[in-house]
Amino acid sequence: MSDSLTSRTLPGAVAGLVGTATVLALLYFGRDVLIPITLAFIFSFLIAPFVRALRHLGLGQTLSVCTGVLVVTVSLLAIGAVIVQQVGAMGASLPLYQDTIADKVEKLDELTRGTIGSLGGPAGQLIEHFTQDNASGAQPVLQSDGSVKTPVLVEIHEPALKPFQLLGKIAASVWPPLETAGIVFVVLIFVLLEHESLRDRFIRLAGGGDLRATTIAVNDAGERLSRFFISQFLVNIATGLAVWLGLSLIGLGQALLWGTMTAVLRFIPYVGVWMAAFCATLLAAAIDPGWSMALMTLGLFLAIEIIVAQTIEPKLYGHTTGLSPLSVVVSAIFWSWIWGPVGLVLSTPLTLCLVVAGRYIRALKVLEIMFGELPALTMPQNFYQRALSGDAHEIITSAKRYMQHKSLAEYCDGVLLPALHLANFDLKDRAITPEEEEKVTSSIISVIEALSGNQRWWKKRKRSSVLTGGGIGRQLRAQRISDSGEWQGSFDVPPGSVVLSIGLGTQGAELATEILVRILREQKIDARSRTVEELDEPPPPGATPELVAIVILVSVDPLNDCEQITAMLEGVRERVPHAKQFALLLPSPFENPDLKTCVFPTADHVSRSYDDVLHSCQVAMKGQGTV
Repeated sequence: MSDSLTSRTLPGAVAGLVGTATVLALLYFGRDVLIPITLAFIFSFLIAPFVRALRHLGLGQTLSVCTGVLVVTVSLLAIGAVIVQQVGAMGASLPLYQDTIADKVEKLDELTRGTIGSLGGPAGQLIEHFTQDNASGAQPVLQSDGSVKTPVLVEIHEPALKPFQLLGKIAASVWPPLETAGIVFVVLIFVLLEHESLRDRFIRLAGGGDLRATTIAVNDAGERLSRFFISQFLVNIATGLAVWLGLSLIGLGQALLWGTMTAVLRFIPYVGVWMAAFCATLLAAAIDPGWSMALMTLGLFLAIEIIVAQTIEPKLYGHTTGLSPLSVVVSAIFWSWIWGPVGLVLSTPLTLCLVVAGRYIRALKVLEIMFGELPALTMPQNFYQRALSGDAHEIITSAKRYMQHKSLAEYCDGVLLPALHLANFDLKDRAITPEEEEKVTSSIISVIEALSGNQRWWKKRKRSSVLTGGGIGRQLRAQRISDSGEWQGSFDVPPGSVVLSIGLGTQGAELATEILVRILREQKIDARSRTVEELDEPPPPGATPELVAIVILVSVDPLNDCEQITAMLEGVRERVPHAKQFALLLPSPFENPDLKTCVFPTADHVSRSYDDVLHSCQVAMKGQGTV
């Protein structure tokens, strides 16, 4: 059987490797064609909303497209003109700062005891140029006979180029970028003109069998990409303006250049803005004899980037890109290796397109799993996986981060209970070892105690089974009783202020009941619990039926507990006739049981989540004026 399995999987693996190598080869060797086409499609996502707006104003398709492309062309030419003009002005002013640069380099070389001057390569040559005194002419040389001879300096000059040779040299240097720009704009025009047709073709490619679902997917993908590109474009422009204004106030020359470079380089993730900051800081150090201007320049970039990256971007589009931080870094490395600097700028848009495609095309699903921001495991799966490893600290950290925007009840509904059911499945199938079961036990106890504010890290826990008959629910209840008193609190409380929770027999129900009590207590509701066995015992001294406002019956297996719930509701009505009767049904979310047959006419309310029963208790207690 192993030989047959190998014979089936080996050709598939080889085919996958060959296909991957072929794609990489096409991307690398076809970059001269693929780069302008990719730029055109990226620009189309940016311009498409503007073209649609022009069409809504009454302009035709062709005129709207031409107007949009014209606006982009003029904007890019304006940016290029600004950069060229500012770079020319900076180049003309650099000789004025040569003395300042030389003084600072010399001081740095002295502080580092010559380490800077010993650098190799172009940097070392530049530093050596500033730190050594170079004579303007040739130095006299003492001959062996005692005479002094001055060498004759020889300079080699290339012959002057003829007019046509000069034009050819200029054209050779200018033609490649002009060729790329021409291809980009031609393709861009046709992509915008054929926008609807391209969308229909993609729908047919992605899944023409279900037009409605595929159309919704394609529209969602297009809107997501357009929203991200427009948001990023606006944020980068705003960041460039802030840098321009800030550097102008500081007094740094060519502030407009550095603002423009910041806006452009910010499309390169993580490092782009610091490339602009480094160059601007160097210029400030060259201009100012001291270091105050350089420090203020670097501080300005740091302050603006912190505000933008930590405040504006997360709120504007921080969770709409669908990319994990690691995927952004990896994609930047990959695309810069394949396509050079252009690939570095396009790395995030390209990876975003691939992730969105993976979300809707099954064959590309691996791209969403590898690079998407969605976790590979769901939160309950991650909870159980970390519990198997005994890593309660990471679970608690994740839970507290989740509860910054959600309540404890919502966390228990969405994460804790499903994780407990996953553990229960493995226990029934005997898929976990006793050591793993002990780790799960300790982890769940730690999480519940930490989230309910009763963690006692200095006390050594007794070994017990979280999942079998040892009783984690009873252990947590005993710990709570040791904190709150013998009867879970004093009975010297107003009438109708106690919520009594009862688990229906099983250990799972007792654990669910204990979780409910802690959720209610976290909301300042006097919740207490009783087991089924304790109901037949005499009531505690001082406990009267009038103290109880609500009785909640908790079941984790409602289909099998229907008769018991019905009988207990009748018994509770006889014992505490004035109290409201709630039933909390918590079946496994993975089995989707049909609870239509579980009807309890005598119950005042039937809940299927902690959040719902908490809300119902709060409403009922407010109605009685006890909360």
